[in-house]
Amino acid sequence: MPVRDVLRMGDARLLRHAEPVKAFGQPELFDLLRDMRDTMQALDGVGLAAPQIGVNLRVVIFSVESNPRYPDAESVPETVLINPLLTPLSDAQEEGWEGCLSIPGMRGLVPRYTHLRYQGYDEFGALIDRTVSGFHARVVQHECDHLDGILYPLRVKDMRNFGFNSELFPDNTQQEA
Repeated sequence: MPVRDVLRMGDARLLRHAEPVKAFGQPELFDLLRDMRDTMQALDGVGLAAPQIGVNLRVVIFSVESNPRYPDAESVPETVLINPLLTPLSDAQEEGWEGCLSIPGMRGLVPRYTHLRYQGYDEFGALIDRTVSGFHARVVQHECDHLDGILYPLRVKDMRNFGFNSELFPDNTQQEA
């Protein structure tokens, strides 16, 4: 399937509240997920939300094995998460550098809950219920924010910690992606 164009910050479609998926196990959903996987892999992403490719549905995918954009990230299993519900398990938050395929070439220091439970469904309608922490929790929160029209710069507390990779990390070529 084709690699889709990723919408960039400034496109009003990224600001919408996505609609829930009502039918699972359908060819249209499988096609969307195939396109999302191909797009995410082609761009070295660790996650992608359907709204990022102009599809206003509550669908995210994420996976981390080894990724040049996040060389120190822990492994995160490949996951399709539809109609997600996130529940922080404590008030503890940690700041970490994030980038986004919709905001290429930039990073920001973003606070995220360190420990959470996420629930939702896979493409067949099977329940997913996981408790996660660390980078896994960060990725889930980042991708699910897209479903509510939130891009990570809106969560940056100090705009001195938001900028172009080449300026923030001049000696680290891996942050360039």
